Amino acid sequence: MLDDSRTVALIGEEGAGRLRASSVAVFGVGGVGSFAAEALARAGIGTLYLIDNDIVQPSNCNRQLVALSSTVGSKKAEVMAARVRDINPAINAVAIDRFYDEASSDEIFAHKFDFVIDAIDSLRSKESLILNCAGREIEIISSMGAGNKLYPERFAVMDLFRTTCDPIAKRLRKRLRDAGIKRLRVVCSDELPRKTGLSESGKNAPASISFVPSVCGLLMAGAAIRYLAGVEE
Repeated sequence: MLDDSRTVALIGEEGAGRLRASSVAVFGVGGVGSFAAEALARAGIGTLYLIDNDIVQPSNCNRQLVALSSTVGSKKAEVMAARVRDINPAINAVAIDRFYDEASSDEIFAHKFDFVIDAIDSLRSKESLILNCAGREIEIISSMGAGNKLYPERFAVMDLFRTTCDPIAKRLRKRLRDAGIKRLRVVCSDELPRKTGLSESGKNAPASISFVPSVCGLLMAGAAIRYLAGVEE
């Protein structure tokens, strides 16, 4: 059982009780999502769904909590589920080894979520997830670009339609505006992405470092925890 006495001292027994009764889904447990998931588990979230169909690669070891020498080749969702159970044996951690898209959305949304953490890389899947949450009236926070950046202090929780400098946010704003979405809580940076020559299989791959995606994930978890505990200002 997780000793949450320090958490209770900060947010009160009522707030901690709300967290224990809450169900959160983390879509994508890579550099951003793995840190969000761990923070949620350490705060005492009762049920945590971890959705990712990827396996741990050696190149993940510079930034992802799931990535260790011993876990290379393992399924990320299962590694993360085992990790949060080790933190809090009472947590209901559910690993879902699926890629999220429209084809898998009904199956995944058959589960009950009080809050969704969107740490998906694919813009099309991200858009689908946001629209599905809007249609189901589920609270969501989405990560914008965490790659090619060096200044974690420039990330903040904000509304998508007030973001600047982020190419992902720019493309998403137009798509969601056309779909009738007028506001969306996101974590975004005002730092311009750096240009890199890194590529994977002929495609551009974002460069990354240990201390940036982690902060993005922690900001997302913080927003979710404050909302669910009822302590938002």
